[in-house]
Amino acid sequence: MSDNHPQLHGEGSILPVQSAGSSTHSVTGGSKIQAAGANGEIQHVIYLAENIGTLYNSADCSDVMLKVEGVVFPAHRVILAARSEYFRALLFNGMRETRDTEVELVDTPVNGFKMLLKYIYTGKLSLSSLKEELVLDILGLAHKYGFSELELSISEYLKAVLNVRNMCTIYDAAHLYSLWSLSDVCLNFADKHASEVLSTQGFLQLSASAVELMIQRDSLCAPEIDIFRAVREWVRQHPQQVEEADMILAKLRLPLMKLDDLLNVVRPSGLLSSDAILDAIKEQQEKKSVELTYRGFLLPDVNVATVAFNASVLTGEGAAALLNGDTNRYDMERGFTTHVINERTPGIVVEFGRPFIINHIRLLLWDRDQRSYNYYIEVSMDKEDWIRVIDHTKYLCRSRQLLFFSPRVVKFVRIVGTHNSVNSSFHLVNMEAMYTTEPFNVDPTTTLLVPITNVATIANNATVIEGVSRSRNALLNGETSNYDWDNGYTCHQLGSGAIVVQLPQPYLIDSMRLLLWDCDDRHYSYYVEVSCDQTSWTRIADRTQEQCRAWQILRFERRPIVFIRIVGTHNSANEVFHCVHFECPAQRASLSPFEGSNSSTSSAPSTSEIVMHGDAADANAQGDPSADQQKWFGSRW
Repeated sequence: MSDNHPQLHGEGSILPVQSAGSSTHSVTGGSKIQAAGANGEIQHVIYLAENIGTLYNSADCSDVMLKVEGVVFPAHRVILAARSEYFRALLFNGMRETRDTEVELVDTPVNGFKMLLKYIYTGKLSLSSLKEELVLDILGLAHKYGFSELELSISEYLKAVLNVRNMCTIYDAAHLYSLWSLSDVCLNFADKHASEVLSTQGFLQLSASAVELMIQRDSLCAPEIDIFRAVREWVRQHPQQVEEADMILAKLRLPLMKLDDLLNVVRPSGLLSSDAILDAIKEQQEKKSVELTYRGFLLPDVNVATVAFNASVLTGEGAAALLNGDTNRYDMERGFTTHVINERTPGIVVEFGRPFIINHIRLLLWDRDQRSYNYYIEVSMDKEDWIRVIDHTKYLCRSRQLLFFSPRVVKFVRIVGTHNSVNSSFHLVNMEAMYTTEPFNVDPTTTLLVPITNVATIANNATVIEGVSRSRNALLNGETSNYDWDNGYTCHQLGSGAIVVQLPQPYLIDSMRLLLWDCDDRHYSYYVEVSCDQTSWTRIADRTQEQCRAWQILRFERRPIVFIRIVGTHNSANEVFHCVHFECPAQRASLSPFEGSNSSTSSAPSTSEIVMHGDAADANAQGDPSADQQKWFGSRW
């Protein structure tokens, strides 16, 4: 008898037997069920969700009634407990609610709870079909009853539908429920639409703490008199909150108001004392503009020094090139903005389209040769009073400059060159300004960056300006294993020259790490000096009396550094000092004694390109390349 006959299931329904490769079985009615298949996995989650969903608002198998504002909802204890820790504690705590067949939920809006209960049973909600008030009710219930995933999803939806009309209502809810991500989005929105938001009815309904948090922000960029008028209306709407009103009024920045507004708008309101108004007038008269606490627009990680943001160059020759974003097409004749270096120069002045909060400026100094510059940067709100945020007048700088300082509201930026190592002009190819969210550490006294990562890299525009190598900047390319008898190191003749690295800008540094060539058992002696101007040098490490090999870690008192000079004084094998890798600050505190060793065997020197820096390069220009190869590489072992 054949085993392949049709099999009867239930009341005459027929389910044909499928071949081994089939993934579904046909069932009467046209539905399909996924079979286990060869891996033995069964996924019927959709049916589980559908089956549980049929119990929503159904008395079938119900064992508890939830009473909300007089409306009774049939429910199932085990489903509620499985979905919420709140309901687990409420319904299975051994107290009265465990036994009662009816449990009342207080401070719970009925329409919002109906939607929440539907979500509990089905896992689905269509927020776009609901009114905003109902969505906010559901958000409050999700917070109250511990549905964190629902709370997050509603928050993301509210971020997407945020507008001037509903911002304050959404912000107040976010503030109440400590939804900081949603709250931040609301506040950032208010920053960009401050005047419109302050004039809405929703602002008058905000809690006192929400108002205080909003108006104390530097980035709430609206005329101070507009902020005062909004606060005045809020105080009138909340006459009982006297202490809260005083705290809010204290956040106003009266010195930013015009004298006419202080006397004719603020004073008649009676909200602020005459002494407070007089103090504001005194501060206006006695303080410099740069000392006032301004408000400005905040656009995190966005370059605001662009024509798109209505920025313009007020002074400087070749102004059109500075803000066009082109950092590649420039030469000795075009592609840069310049000014003559003298004591009377106004420098290069850039005006932003609006007052912006910035803490980061990027410059590209003209770098088609090895020239270096000194300069400083000042910022202002009125182009009269300036404050210096970057002072590199004592440091030789080249190429790209990454500059950081404390956040300030800025309308004007002035960049003034004070020295050029080649001629008497300052050349600036590009400028960017922004508020960066990246963490940084700047010394407030020197305005210099204290780096954490290695800044002596090719990517950071560090360069080797003296020393001999087969590959330019081999010392800085980060390669610490691929080196041998012929490649992967930089060297100099003992008693003549050195290996010198120039960083693009000054940094405050307290450590260095270098790898001495170690393909055999030779050892070296050396010392390291640093400088900011390539004239005055300070020795920060002296290992002239030590036998050193492989990895070297140098630690010293933190100091400004632009140039690093490594001078070999002894090699146990020959008369050449070899260094494979250099970094600062040091990236690792401890190393395996075997790290960086290389067991490559000796081979004859190749005739690949030799790159010489400094004096060695000058000598090569005058002599026979073959003779120089012999001098630097042929007899070095």
